[in-house]
Amino acid sequence: MTSKIVTAAMLAIGDELLSGRTKDKNIGHLADVLLLSGIDLKEVRIVSDEEDAIVEALNALRSRYTYVFTSGGIGPTHDDITADAVSKAFGLPCEHDAEAMRILGEMYKRREMEFTEARQRMARMPRGARHIANPVSTAPGFIVENVFVMAGVPQVFQAMVDNILPELQTGARMLTRSLPCGYGEGDIGTLLAAIQKTHPETSIGSYPKYDGKRFSTELVVRAREQDKLDAAADAILDMIRQLDYARAQGNSGPEA
Repeated sequence: MTSKIVTAAMLAIGDELLSGRTKDKNIGHLADVLLLSGIDLKEVRIVSDEEDAIVEALNALRSRYTYVFTSGGIGPTHDDITADAVSKAFGLPCEHDAEAMRILGEMYKRREMEFTEARQRMARMPRGARHIANPVSTAPGFIVENVFVMAGVPQVFQAMVDNILPELQTGARMLTRSLPCGYGEGDIGTLLAAIQKTHPETSIGSYPKYDGKRFSTELVVRAREQDKLDAAADAILDMIRQLDYARAQGNSGPEA
């Protein structure tokens, strides 16, 4: 781990995600894993199974962030075009990888299944790409420079993420602290903005709640250094104490 900030983006590919037929489970998993590794997930895009859309998004993301992780579109069907799009983005030929053909061929032979032309599509990748092992269903993902191309099936995606984590550069991990606040965002918005301004090396998130009677807010402070985290948290606690005092004096203000 280094003190350098390491950033990432995710590109989720598939018409089924945009139509709502498939509910994405991979974004949340990747976000959790990267947070624990000290890698900031800065952007997520979802694009359709259109080559130009994938190429455009991939080229934008890979030039902006340390890593890009893709999910979906590397299966055996005609609309699985991620390998073609990644190849086009890097200006590389897309071809059947010899090692991928071997391991897939052996797997289908063991299962006494025909290694059809459609199944062979899962061995296609940009020339020179490195494999991402797939212990679940054998067909590998692949890596080109800072782009990690993985399956969309959650179980396979998660297994592939586990396999690539050891080779990722990790950064300074984000520290977090949650503070319950018995006031709605309308009460604390201006005060909280002032605290954020005076603590620029922290990130303060507010998450409203309503129990049917009263608004409240969960405040989450994030920072990479403990002293900065503590300073911002202390300022928030002082704000809450002042609001409690004002409420006790009969000046509670708005509730939303």
